[in-house]
Amino acid sequence: MLKRLNKALPELVLGILLYGIAAQLTGIWLVKDKLLYSTGLWIGVALAAGMAVHMAVVIEDAVSAGSSQGKLITMSLMRYAAVVVVFFCVIRFNLGNPIAAFTGVMGLKIAAYMQPSIHKVISKRKGSEEYSADKELKQLE
Repeated sequence: MLKRLNKALPELVLGILLYGIAAQLTGIWLVKDKLLYSTGLWIGVALAAGMAVHMAVVIEDAVSAGSSQGKLITMSLMRYAAVVVVFFCVIRFNLGNPIAAFTGVMGLKIAAYMQPSIHKVISKRKGSEEYSADKELKQLE
């Protein structure tokens, strides 16, 4: 399903999960309250994955249906409002460490930078590359 939305989306979500695992394994040794750290981190990771999927849906809608700029801005504001609501709930109901939740949300940014590397690794494992801008540039030269 994710691949139908956007070819890079599964790799982006995989990057978010890998980042979450790395943050869990390294951060768990540095905090006193391990349960709150873990729950906060994974709430943030889930939020980052949800944001990635929502962005892909909005982009697909904008490209296929020719959505107005106002709708795109509204969807972006809704995404940020959801982040604020989740962080409010984390803090208000003590569901997790808010700093760890922020660390998890930053997984979206880190995964965006990791996605080309993840794509190369997956492509090498499959034995073929679906799309490579470098390959296309070499053919043009």
